[in-house]
Amino acid sequence: MEKSSHYFARGNTAHGAHFLYKSAFDGLNKIFVLTGPQGTGKSTVIRSLADRQMDQGQHVQCFHSPLRPDELDGIILTELKVGIIDGRVCEGISENEAGEIVFIHFGDALDNSLIAPGQTEVIEDIRGKLNSAYSKAYETFLTALRIHDEWEKYYIDNMDFMKADQIANNLIQELYAGHECDSPTIGRHLFFGAATPKGAFDFIQSLTVQLERRIFIKGRPGSGKSTLLKKLAAAAEKKGIEVQVFHCGFDPNSLDMLIFPTLRTAIFDSTAPHEYFPDRDGDEILDMYMLTTAPGTDEAYAAEIAAIKERYSAKMKEATSLLAEAEAIDSLIKAIYVAATNYSIVEELQRQLQSELSRLVTPVG
Repeated sequence: MEKSSHYFARGNTAHGAHFLYKSAFDGLNKIFVLTGPQGTGKSTVIRSLADRQMDQGQHVQCFHSPLRPDELDGIILTELKVGIIDGRVCEGISENEAGEIVFIHFGDALDNSLIAPGQTEVIEDIRGKLNSAYSKAYETFLTALRIHDEWEKYYIDNMDFMKADQIANNLIQELYAGHECDSPTIGRHLFFGAATPKGAFDFIQSLTVQLERRIFIKGRPGSGKSTLLKKLAAAAEKKGIEVQVFHCGFDPNSLDMLIFPTLRTAIFDSTAPHEYFPDRDGDEILDMYMLTTAPGTDEAYAAEIAAIKERYSAKMKEATSLLAEAEAIDSLIKAIYVAATNYSIVEELQRQLQSELSRLVTPVG
């Protein structure tokens, strides 16, 4: 078994900042919420606790930051059912019905005397610029989504909906027969990717590497890929089959992948910006364009679609550069707090957390 799984549970989307932490962290016994501004060592501590648990043979679920994908927003120690998360990103977590929530205040490591009197105003000013960069990025993503809707319309207008329904029903029958149970389940909602300052980024390959079967859905915008996944997800929940439901990092109302852990199967939208091709036994293609769209649709509207594609790409590029601007502005705030943080206090907080975890650990045998 892999020692870690990698996800996102927040995204910079066409519908603004979108959080899936409530679902991702549901059912844990304990959640440690690390509070304090950026630059006070939270992500570094989360990373080092993750590494330490993995070294001890524990499985760790890592939740990455969409602003800086090499940094962690949070982790779940799978066997312990314990979560550790940056309090600045964990919208919805306070409603964790199952277990205990413990706040750890990394703001205590800030030495406010090291923040010059004028710097507080500077920070406020930079925060305003940060909010503005994010707002512009979200508006631009939304404009891109509206253009994407125009693109989809050509295929929706030429689609055989009965055929699409038939594909969904056949798959439900084929995948779930013999695995149903009486009590319905609730899917776990996550992102496998994110819009980042460097463009689209995903963990599809690492999330599906150990599964026996992978179904790569091909097709065009509007050829029924997300609708198919929604039908499969709803049927799995109804039939009591465990399902991980992965939302699109650009449009969270759309679905991009389902993983069925007990069926050892994944089915996912394998088109740009996360286009992959079968490369091993157990991989197969399901082409929704070939199966459900009137032949010749691509050719009939080639010029119109090419123009839409160009407008869409330009807007996505613009939104990405606005995220890069947000990242640069965020780094300015971070630098001020880094300079005013007493890292010996951060290390002490890390030791406290580590000893809390050590008390919870049962020997892995």
